[in-house]
Amino acid sequence: MANTQMGVASAISCLKGRDFLSSSDLSSHQTFALLELASQLKSGQRRIDLGNRVLGLIFTKASTRTRVSFQVAMTRLGGQTVDLNPQVTQLGRGEPLQDTARVLSRFCDVMAVRTFAQKELEDYAYWATIPVINALTDLEHPCQALADFLTMQEEFGSLEGQTLSYIGDGNNVAHSLMICGALLKVNVRVATPKGFEPSVDVLNKSRSIAGNSSKIEVLNDPLEAVNGAQAVYTDVWASMGQEQEQESREMIFRDFCLTKDLFEMADSKAIVLHCLPAHRGEEITSELLEGDSSRVFDQAENRLHAQQALLAALLGGL
Repeated sequence: MANTQMGVASAISCLKGRDFLSSSDLSSHQTFALLELASQLKSGQRRIDLGNRVLGLIFTKASTRTRVSFQVAMTRLGGQTVDLNPQVTQLGRGEPLQDTARVLSRFCDVMAVRTFAQKELEDYAYWATIPVINALTDLEHPCQALADFLTMQEEFGSLEGQTLSYIGDGNNVAHSLMICGALLKVNVRVATPKGFEPSVDVLNKSRSIAGNSSKIEVLNDPLEAVNGAQAVYTDVWASMGQEQEQESREMIFRDFCLTKDLFEMADSKAIVLHCLPAHRGEEITSELLEGDSSRVFDQAENRLHAQQALLAALLGGL
């Protein structure tokens, strides 16, 4: 165990002080090492004390799992969290981002930002002198992807050569699954209705990272995507900020609901994943969400462990 812990520390010690804005900010080796550290923290084989460091949360989007998992993760690392809701800070009254980022860098040791535009997140990282973490933007959700692949690793052991099928909108979750899957040598198939595919730039980046180690595919047929997969994943059809499109999307996505019949096309030992919140009867049936193959609530718990590992790495706690 000591050798394993030393190997993990060696792989991710260079992350100290760095930002985590995209899944692609990590190498393949570092991503595998973060998952190993998360597993050690979850099992109690490893304990890390960051010595009263402070995490600042700036969330302009609603959150349950991300907010609470970051707060609990920081507490378990011996630190504290300051919730900087823009509605009750000067951000909500128009204080320039660059002023906020520089001031908070004097008070906090790390910052997690949940917002709409990736550019806003990048601006925080530019002006801040502390690590900045992507807690979700419209482009990516990289912390979610770490938890997702940790869940697959717990189920199947080795990730290399496994296939994850994502059914639904080509959104931020799909983007991070593609990039992180490529880093972990997992085949990722994303099936969306025509016109709702993931970003071409993200697809090209993912394929470049994957090389010959795995296959990243974008399809328009959910049956083809699910066939033989070890994990079948879905998400809401209308993300935050798209609520006005909910009714029209329900019509467009109606053949992309994860049902028992669709899931039966997957591997016989396949698992069901969903990043939550879920709309039962829309993107997934209640039968699958609550069924024996569901790992949805293990996946939600793993947000805590993956983010604890990430915080420890960025703050140099290894």
